[in-house]
Amino acid sequence: MQFHLNGFQPGDPEIFDPSERYPASGAEGSVPKEVDVLIVGCGPAGLTLAAQLSAFPDINTCIVEQKPGRMLRGQADGVACRTVEMFNAFGFSERVLKEACWINETTFWRPNEGQPANIVRSGRVQDVEDGLSEFPHVVLNQARVHDFYLDVMRKSAAKIEPYYARRVDTILPAATPISDMSQRVTVTLARLDPPHQGQTETIKARYVVGCDGARSTVRTAIGRELSGDSANHAWGVMDVLAVTDFPDIRCKCLIQSAHEGSMLIIPREGGYLVRLYIELAKLDVGERVASRNITADELIAKAQRIFNPYKLEAKEVAWWSVYEIGQRLTDKFDDVHEDAIATRLPSVFIAGDACHTHSPKAGQGMNVSMQDAFNLGWKLVSVLQKRSPPSLLHTYSAERRAIAKELIDFDREWAAMLASTHGDGPDPAETQSYFVRHGRYTAGTATHYRPSLLTGEGTHQHLAQGFVVGQRFHSAPVIRLADAKPMHLGHVAKADGRFRIFAFAGAGDPTSDSAIRRLCEFLAESPHSPVRKYTRPDEDIDAVIDIRAVFQQAHRDLAIEAMPALLLPRKGRYGLLDYEKIFCADIKSGSDIFAMRSIDRKAGCMVVVRPDQYVAQVLPLDAYTQLTCYFDGFLLPQGDRGARARAENTAA
Repeated sequence: MQFHLNGFQPGDPEIFDPSERYPASGAEGSVPKEVDVLIVGCGPAGLTLAAQLSAFPDINTCIVEQKPGRMLRGQADGVACRTVEMFNAFGFSERVLKEACWINETTFWRPNEGQPANIVRSGRVQDVEDGLSEFPHVVLNQARVHDFYLDVMRKSAAKIEPYYARRVDTILPAATPISDMSQRVTVTLARLDPPHQGQTETIKARYVVGCDGARSTVRTAIGRELSGDSANHAWGVMDVLAVTDFPDIRCKCLIQSAHEGSMLIIPREGGYLVRLYIELAKLDVGERVASRNITADELIAKAQRIFNPYKLEAKEVAWWSVYEIGQRLTDKFDDVHEDAIATRLPSVFIAGDACHTHSPKAGQGMNVSMQDAFNLGWKLVSVLQKRSPPSLLHTYSAERRAIAKELIDFDREWAAMLASTHGDGPDPAETQSYFVRHGRYTAGTATHYRPSLLTGEGTHQHLAQGFVVGQRFHSAPVIRLADAKPMHLGHVAKADGRFRIFAFAGAGDPTSDSAIRRLCEFLAESPHSPVRKYTRPDEDIDAVIDIRAVFQQAHRDLAIEAMPALLLPRKGRYGLLDYEKIFCADIKSGSDIFAMRSIDRKAGCMVVVRPDQYVAQVLPLDAYTQLTCYFDGFLLPQGDRGARARAENTAA
């Protein structure tokens, strides 16, 4: 898509009239008196969490924002491959891919040895390695990402709209935040909208989630602090519509000049807009960049000098800012101190920039923030629906802080690599090599959860080496048996809070007494089956744990009518058959999932996938006890048979 031709215009580019591109949004009236979850902040983390919770009308969710309305011009713009995978689970990846700028190659520029004042291209690399994801790395205005989430929330079962112009004034913890699920956190909000300015509202919430940025009021209220250090490097950033003869202006570029510092070029959506990250002077210890009173004209002039011998004529600056590089992290992402985990349950959480900040150079801030919320969302759902004990919520801080720490360490190295010292910077060849080596970080696919309550040890990893326990489920092509539709297996995983078990059949006739048939019989009939144990009598059989099967044979070699009943479940009020549980390897195209993900063809295996799309376990098809023990670790029995056990575990 091409747009912004005659000036930057926020909102939906498919709507011709600019005045209609961003309809008013926001809830009217006062906030509810009492909710299950109060989300503070309508940034990427807050909207990801709200969108996930909006699928559950039985969970009362409220989201508030200090700003007067929706964002029109965003700061963040990089959307990693892993994030697009998550957007697919929310149902709007196609909209993102249509509108965004795809980053296909990254070029590197250095000083010309013969004429150091001029720059020359020194290298060109593919931005994302082949096969890393079915989705590309793209760039899109953060405000548009917000718009897509707001659409999901508005169309959802819960129909959530943000309450704008609300500032958090005070947060009063629950009286006894030990194990009593009836306790509430009390939050006082100041209204900032002119008709009600000066008024306050009080809302009680079972859980509060602070997604309110680096100056988080929620973080301060629970006694957490961001700690770390500044690199004393100042940078400018601007989104500009410009005319230039620089040949790589529509590629992602890293330019290292001889005497003017470094510049990062990020082409933006629409075909004309470009973002420039411009290195400024090194700051003195304790100095703040604001004290230098840098102007947009100064940034343009600096960029023009770095571009030499190429010319740059800025026609319009859509947005600009200056900032200081720094990496900071808080010690915990909830309100329970480390030494009190055994006796207290968390009721206030923080996510995104509220608990970790870093440079924008690797494009990870918005991406990691959304992954924080995706991790927390399904856990809140499981606890609020009384499917898991509240102790499950301890795993949020444990898992996400470890990931944030890894990101901070990577970002510190990468930011130092990009920052020159004006004539004594890093070798451009080493910068290019580092970029290639760490491509999985910038693609967002390097996250690896360590063994825990929710993630197995990987004892049987040899059965599916391409589905690494603790990493995100790496999708691959398959053919759906019922209608011969080519599709990606990972795309069946929606943001609906369900676990998935992908059962990969071993060699042999699946219609006979095969391992996969015996697995289906166990899951459907055994009293020890986690499917039976954790699904309520009035729910569809796949409401909690969704079983999918993948066979090695071509789709025309299998008869769907011969498949186990569990793979053709009856669902809904009419008991209609679900034909979308069975898949075959895509042999015709040569994209055989068994070969691509190194699945043991003889034995087959089970791959258990968490609701946030991370691989929890790889198990043999007959590992019934191990499968049961995994879910027993954090799910509560449902139905009449499990009522007593559920009540005991909830109070524990």
